[in-house]
Amino acid sequence: MNKELFFLRMLNKLLLLICFMFTSLPSMAQDELLLQSLSIPTELRENANAIIRLENTLIEIESYNKMVYTNKRIVTILNSSADSKHGAYMGYDKNTNIKKLEARVYNEQGKEIKKIRKSDFKDQSAVSGGTLYSDNRVKYMDYTPINYPYTVVFETKVEYRSTAFIPIWRPVDGYYTSSQNVDYKITNNSGVDLKTKVSNFEDYSIEKHSETHYSAKNLKALKYETYSPPFNSFAPIFKASLTRFDMEGVEGVNTNWKDFGKWMSDELIQDTQELPQHVIDEIKGLTANAQTDLEKAKIVYQYMQSRTRYISVQVGIGGWKPMLASDVDRLGYGDCKGLTNYTKAMLDELDVESFYTVIYGGRDIRHIDETFSSVQGNHVILCLPNESDYVWLECTSQTAPFAYNAGFTDDRNALIITPEGGEIVHTKVYKTEDNLLDTKALINVDVTGNIEAEIVSKSYGTQYGQHEETEALPVKDQMLAYKDYWNYINGLNVSGMNYSNDKDSIVFTETLKVAAERYAAKAGNRLLLQPNVFNRIESAPKRYVTRTLPFEMDRGFTDTDAYEIKIPSTFEVEALMNPVFIENKFGIYKASITQTSDDTLLYQRELIMNKGKYTKEEYDDFRQFWLEIVKYDKSKIVLKSKA
Repeated sequence: MNKELFFLRMLNKLLLLICFMFTSLPSMAQDELLLQSLSIPTELRENANAIIRLENTLIEIESYNKMVYTNKRIVTILNSSADSKHGAYMGYDKNTNIKKLEARVYNEQGKEIKKIRKSDFKDQSAVSGGTLYSDNRVKYMDYTPINYPYTVVFETKVEYRSTAFIPIWRPVDGYYTSSQNVDYKITNNSGVDLKTKVSNFEDYSIEKHSETHYSAKNLKALKYETYSPPFNSFAPIFKASLTRFDMEGVEGVNTNWKDFGKWMSDELIQDTQELPQHVIDEIKGLTANAQTDLEKAKIVYQYMQSRTRYISVQVGIGGWKPMLASDVDRLGYGDCKGLTNYTKAMLDELDVESFYTVIYGGRDIRHIDETFSSVQGNHVILCLPNESDYVWLECTSQTAPFAYNAGFTDDRNALIITPEGGEIVHTKVYKTEDNLLDTKALINVDVTGNIEAEIVSKSYGTQYGQHEETEALPVKDQMLAYKDYWNYINGLNVSGMNYSNDKDSIVFTETLKVAAERYAAKAGNRLLLQPNVFNRIESAPKRYVTRTLPFEMDRGFTDTDAYEIKIPSTFEVEALMNPVFIENKFGIYKASITQTSDDTLLYQRELIMNKGKYTKEEYDDFRQFWLEIVKYDKSKIVLKSKA
């Protein structure tokens, strides 16, 4: 009986062992397959430079001021364009405890070729050389690949004593990156309400397990396409935020934008705006004769520009609390927060109302999410209420005109901080007709086709910002800039350059003298001349057999051109181009050339490109419009010798 019982027990153990082996083998085999580049599904390789084979993210919120982030990421890098996609780095500061940091590198067959322990990671400041000082540092894997493809397994566990920045989940990790198997989960044991929001999930195969647990499989890489909208506007994103949080020892409140802004006003900005008495006396003296608040603000803004310079300072409460205004005045520098706060402090002394404003700055238009209050933004500017509108001040520039914010903070939602709380408002939209480049030229053509020209070009709105930077360049670089701008003119020689920068009207004027040999092609006793000399579009947007993304013109613009062309007295006009007029939803194109006297022609052109968002199906018509512009911009006229 004892023998039988012993036998049965041993048999049960054997069966359990066999069962364990059979259930474990698929998992072990799967892990091994993820390390082998050859096992990547064909459809995930299409348009991909990297494939995220596996990424499991777990965020455990233990209290309003503590969370633990655990992540395992396996990424196969197919080529050098994706070396940064391994993600093997971790930022930290004094409130961060990196408990685990390890990376392993595998070759194409899945054989381990390098192991990087925590002590092997490089450690450096997390900000650029333009930063004076910062609390933020980063540990990163320093690995130079020998062959492609290779696979990196990166595992980390980090304890945060701040909960203001809960990591966002992006199942599609940018362009040219596929995701084979990704999972994101938050467990909230803090007793504090957690707000969540998903965006753009509807077009992707993402499985919802709970309000804070999502996963996705086999998300194909997205390829960048010309005029694609900002990536965040169409890619899937999950974000979360506590209604009560900690930002490096300061407790925050975040049930809506109003109370979040109130917290910022009370905890971050208040008590930072005291100024030395001599500064108060000086700005009151400078503005004594100003008639309006706007006049006072302009004087203060120019005073700030003349006394300070921008330098990044990222210390304190997550880089969110501005320097003391008195320190900015004493030191003569500050970051966007400090310089904005300094300017606001001076305006407060003059009883001119202004609001510290959080925004996303950049060429791409990115909005503060008005439906989801949280720590957002990467920049700070100043807002001045002006009747029923706002005036926006970029305080980091020593040269920007007063109330000019085109190209960096225009046309987007921003968070203004008032004593009563936060409010989402929209920054200035520069209209199509305001973004004007007006070019006039007097062009002389000689009998051999050489040209000499005097050009006066005036730029406004967003085009002002694109042109006025030229003035600050060394003369050699100015000449190179024009040769690049008119790269279709062979042998261009720039002999004179004068600039007028009217910052009151915000108009930049370029007055140039240029010449080029054999611009007009000689054919027997004829000259073939392209009359659009100085504003020619040479190519259309790229053609796509199948467009996959929508597209947009995020800023409209207008170009107007008028060139008076003097032809040799020994030549006559044989053929002129016919007038052109095209109008559609994308814009307007007009061009004509007329003979105003025996030796004078007048070329006129107008191009209006409308701001707009369009479907992928409309792209072919959009491109066709550009092709028409290219064709007519390259039109020729024929001049014939009278002899």
